[in-house]
Amino acid sequence: MKRIILAALLSTTALHAEEFNEATLLEAARTEAPLLVIDSTGKVRAQARAFGERYGLEINGTKSKAPATIRMVVGEAQAGNVQADVITVSDTPAATAQLLEPGYAVSYVPSDMMGVIPEGSRDPLVVSNSPVVWSYNTALNDSCPVSNIWDLTDETWTGRVSMPDPLAKPAYTDWFNQMAMHHDDKIAAAYEAKFGESFEGDSATEAWVTALAANQPLLTSSDSDVAKAVGSPDATENFVGIMSTAKFRDNEEGMTLGICAGMEPMIGLLTPKFLMITADTDSPNAAKLYVHYLLTEEGWAPQALDGKMATNTSHGVPEGEPSGVMNYLDQLWVYNTDTSSDDWATRQDWQDIWSLARAGQ
Repeated sequence: MKRIILAALLSTTALHAEEFNEATLLEAARTEAPLLVIDSTGKVRAQARAFGERYGLEINGTKSKAPATIRMVVGEAQAGNVQADVITVSDTPAATAQLLEPGYAVSYVPSDMMGVIPEGSRDPLVVSNSPVVWSYNTALNDSCPVSNIWDLTDETWTGRVSMPDPLAKPAYTDWFNQMAMHHDDKIAAAYEAKFGESFEGDSATEAWVTALAANQPLLTSSDSDVAKAVGSPDATENFVGIMSTAKFRDNEEGMTLGICAGMEPMIGLLTPKFLMITADTDSPNAAKLYVHYLLTEEGWAPQALDGKMATNTSHGVPEGEPSGVMNYLDQLWVYNTDTSSDDWATRQDWQDIWSLARAGQ
C-alpha cells in the first residue's frame, strides 16, 4: 500500500504540475529521514556534501555502478525496505525496463527548470550526457590515423583497436542498436566513401559490427584501460580506441590522448544519465530538493569538470575541460531515449552477433 500511495504522490504528471518552492520543500525536508543518494561516479560524495552544507540536511552520497544500483533499488522495493532516495543511472534501457516501467522509481523535473531542460530530456529526466569518443595518441601522430569507422575493420588495425568489452558493458550493444535504428544510412554512406561502392545488404551497422569484432579489437574492462592502451606517453605502437572524455584528464599526468576529429560518420556518441527518485522514499521533499540542486550549475559543477554535459542549457562545460569535446558536438550522435526499449530487447541479439564474429563464425 505504501508504494502505491507514494508512487501516486511522486507520479511524473503530479510532480511536473506542482510549483517548485524551495522554502516549503526545505521546511518539510527537515522532518524527514536522512537522504541517501547514489551515482556511478565518486563525485557524488562532493555533491552530497555540498548539498548538505547548503541546506543543513543530513545526506550520504554513495558510488555504485548501474547494475548494482538497479538490483538494489528493485530488491529494496520488493522487500518494502527502501533505503536509496535519489539515484542516477547511465544504463538507460535497464533503468527504463526495470525501474521506471514497474514504478520502482519516478522522474521529476522542478517547474522552474522546465524552460532550460530540453523537451526530449524531461520525461524521463536526463541530467547529463557524457561524451564517448574515438581517440588516438597525439605523441605518435600529427592527426588521427583513421578517418572513417570502416578503417577500423582494415587488416592494418587488427588487434589495435581498443574498447570496453560489449559483452560486459551493454552501453556498446545499445549503441550498436541505436546506430542500426537511427543511423544505418550514414554507416552505409561511410562504407561507400571508404570502399568506393554502395553497401549491399540489409544492415550496414550489423556488417560493421561483425567486421569490427572479427578484427579482434583489444577489449578491456574499463575506459581507463582503453586510455592506457591508446595514450600512454611511452607507447611505440599505434592504437585507436573509444572512451569517455573524462579520461582526457590523464593528459595532465603525461598521457597523450586526442579526439579523432572529423572521423566519418561520427567521432562518438553522447550517453545519457537518468536522474530518478525512488517511489517509496521516506524523504520525498529532500529528494526533490536534491534533484533541483543537481540541475543547478553549482550542483553539477563536480561532474562538469569531467566533460559531462548538463542537460540544463543555461550552463556549459567549464573552461579548461581537457578533451576539447565542446568543439566537436556536431560530430557526436545523441542517444535517442524513445527507443531504449528496443535497445533492451535486442541486447542479446547484438551480443550474439559480436561473439560469433569474434570467434570467426
